[in-house]
Amino acid sequence: MTYRVQTPMTDEVIETFPTATAEDIEHVLAEAHSAAKSWGALGIEKRAEIVAKIAELFDARKHDLGAIIAEEMGKPLAEGIEEAEFSADIFKYYADNGPSFAADEEIPTNSAGKAVIRRLPIATLLGVMPWNFPYYQVARFAAPNLMLGNTIILKHAEICPRSALAIQQILNDAGVPQGVYNNVFASHDHIAEMIADPRIQGVSLTGSERAGAIIGEQAGKNLKKAVLELGGSDPYIVLDTKDVKAAAKLAWETRMYNTGQACNSNKRLIVMDDIYDEFVVELVALAQQMKPADPMQLAESTENSYAPLSSRSAAEGLAEQLKNAVQEGATVHVGGELAEDSAYFSPAVVTGIERGSGSYYEEFFGPIAVVNKVSSDEEALELANDSQFGLGGAVFSEDKARAEKIARQLDVGMSNVNTPAGEGAEIPFGGVKRSGFGRELGPLAMDEFVNKQMYFVAD
Repeated sequence: MTYRVQTPMTDEVIETFPTATAEDIEHVLAEAHSAAKSWGALGIEKRAEIVAKIAELFDARKHDLGAIIAEEMGKPLAEGIEEAEFSADIFKYYADNGPSFAADEEIPTNSAGKAVIRRLPIATLLGVMPWNFPYYQVARFAAPNLMLGNTIILKHAEICPRSALAIQQILNDAGVPQGVYNNVFASHDHIAEMIADPRIQGVSLTGSERAGAIIGEQAGKNLKKAVLELGGSDPYIVLDTKDVKAAAKLAWETRMYNTGQACNSNKRLIVMDDIYDEFVVELVALAQQMKPADPMQLAESTENSYAPLSSRSAAEGLAEQLKNAVQEGATVHVGGELAEDSAYFSPAVVTGIERGSGSYYEEFFGPIAVVNKVSSDEEALELANDSQFGLGGAVFSEDKARAEKIARQLDVGMSNVNTPAGEGAEIPFGGVKRSGFGRELGPLAMDEFVNKQMYFVAD
C-alpha cells in the first residue's frame, strides 16, 4: 500500500508519500491523547471560535481544494469546489449550533434532587475516510467531534494524500492546537493496532461493506464505539410524472453526480410500466450525449460530460461487474465501455438485471443507471426493499400522499419524497442493514462519540 497521487486520466503516479512508521503511530497516539484533556477543558464556546475559522478557510481555499481532488481522484472541478463549500457549511453549522446541542439537559425525577444529562468528550477518536468525497467525509466526522472536545487521528484514503495534507493545514492555520487533529498515512495493520490501543475510544469509518465488517469486528473485539457508513444500493421510485423527459433528466443527473461514486446515489431506478419505455429512451439519449472530459476543465458545469472514475482499478472492477450482469441476462443499452489506459468508463443504461441474480444485489459504484419496471405500488415497494443495503431511497409522484405512503415503508436510514435527497449540514446521514450504523450530520452527530453522563445532585 502506497500513499500516492495517481491521476486517473492517465494512471500515472505523479507523487508518492511515505507510509507512517511504528514510531510515527506512537507519536501521533501520544500527542492526541495528551491534547485531549486540555482541548476538552477549553470550553465549547472557545472551540466554536476555532471551528468557525476552519469553515472560513475551507471557503477561502475552495478553488485550490477543488483542483487538488480533480487531480487526485478525478472529481470535476465544479463539484470539487462545491464539496469544499459544503464542508465549510458543515463546520459553520456546528460552530453555530454545537453549544446548544451539547448543553446540559435537566430531566424530571421523582428522587430528592436534580438530575442532569451532561454531554462530555470521550477523548481520542480514529477516523478512516474514503476517496470519493475527500473533504466532505472528513468534515462531517471532524466538525461535531471537535466541537464536543474530542481529539482526532485521521487516516485518509491512499490516493488522497494531498487533500489530506490540505485539511491538516487548514486546521493548523485555524488555530487548532497541536495534537487535536492528526493526519497520519497509516497502513491497514496500523489501523488495527490503533483500534486496539487503550488511548483510542472510538472509530468512524466511511467505506465499503468489506472494510466495515473488518473495522466493526476490530472495534467490537476491543470494546470501542464505532460508527460505520457503508455501501448502498438506493431505490429511486418513479410512480408517475407529467413530464417523463424532465423526470428522466433529474434521475440521470443524480446518478451521474461524482461520476456515480456516491454511497447514496440512486443506483436502482424503479419505474412504473406506463412510463418505463419512454423513461429508458430518455436516459439512453442523455447517455449518448456525454463525452469524456478533463476534470480540471469542468469548472462550471458537467452537463454532457463525464470525468474518469477515481482509479484504473476502480474502472476495471466496474467493467467486470457489468460483464457479469450481462452474462446473467442484463441488457446494456448504451455505454459501459472502459478506456484503454485510464479510468474513463462511459456512462451506461442497463435493464433486465434479474431479481435473485448475483448482480441484482451488488452495488454499482460508478456511472451505471440500472432501470427496473414495475406495474404496481406494491411491487415497487417490494422491489425497493429487496436489498441487503439500507442507506437511502426516494419516491416520486404527482400525488404526494401516494409517494409518502411508500416512502414511509422503505427499509432505509434516509427516505425522501419528490426529491433525490434531503441535503444540508443539518440533515442526518446514515443507514440500516448492511449500510452500517450510527448517524453523521445534524444534531444526531453530536450524540455518537460522547459521554452522556448522568449527573445527580441530592437535595
